Amino acid sequence: MERKESVAVVGAGSWGTAFAAMLSGRHGTVTLWAHETEVCADLRDRRENRAFLPGIVLPEGVRPTNDLAEAVSGKTVVVFAVPSQYLRVVAARTTAHLSPEACLVSLAKGMENGTRKRMTEVLSEASPEHAPRVAALSGPTFAREVAEGMPTGATVAARDLSVARRLQRALSGSRFRLYADDDVTGVEIGGALKNVMAIAAGMADGLGFGHNARALLISRGLAEISRLGVRLGAQPQTFAGLAGMGDLVLTCTGDLSRNRTVGTRVGRGERIGDVLSGMTMVAEGVRTAVSAVELSRRTGVPMPISEQVHGILHEGKDVREAVSELFSRTLKREKE
Repeated sequence: MERKESVAVVGAGSWGTAFAAMLSGRHGTVTLWAHETEVCADLRDRRENRAFLPGIVLPEGVRPTNDLAEAVSGKTVVVFAVPSQYLRVVAARTTAHLSPEACLVSLAKGMENGTRKRMTEVLSEASPEHAPRVAALSGPTFAREVAEGMPTGATVAARDLSVARRLQRALSGSRFRLYADDDVTGVEIGGALKNVMAIAAGMADGLGFGHNARALLISRGLAEISRLGVRLGAQPQTFAGLAGMGDLVLTCTGDLSRNRTVGTRVGRGERIGDVLSGMTMVAEGVRTAVSAVELSRRTGVPMPISEQVHGILHEGKDVREAVSELFSRTLKREKE
């Protein structure tokens, strides 16, 4: 007999709202915690998240709340849809209210600046007793398309494959297909670093460089991500899957990509501070570029695209100068 799961989603941004809406079709009732009081009121009274996912009617099975304890108490699966820089604080507040047997799942595609920790590492540190049941869910998933019921696939990974399979059953939907894996490192590295590459692809688009340049960035970006991931202990084949190539292609080409949009605007000459100040939602790749460069230098894995994106976003480097530097690098074999 299949286990009866109860689910809470912590974080009512676009992805958290969309995920809760999708899951309500499977579980009937899903609690959704919103940090912002006005967002919670909007979700409850208008059944719409006008701040982060306008135009999507929230199913009746989604129960919004501004009370974190109320959201997660008694739930067997708690899904964190919180930007990477806030996850540790929110997870620490959540710990005391978690059921002992709960599985914790991260949807965030980023890394913690300063510590360079992956999101499952942050969750495990915040709640050590739940560490054996911590997982990451990642893949090519635009929130709006998930909320609209469009066919979507992703990967859920946990160190214990039986945990991943449990979550695979609990978090799949009628048009949301999950694959189980045990390569947590690969799934998270792919999900985080593709955002940096999406900014680079957007910059190329903003400069008017065409499809050849975008294909070049995707291919060489995947090489960077794979090299670093394998050095950190990931399985190489993970990067050919949904959390690797699949997510990278979507984020580098899709018009709904926040990170690509940031890159496009910077490529057209806007200052990064001006771009970010006008955005409601978080573009994780801006912060992740810092962690990517730190990991590159710590491990000795060359990541030239990430280095240039970091230079443009955080050191004021000119975009065209960065392109010239990339093309003037010493020629080498493709597999190097």
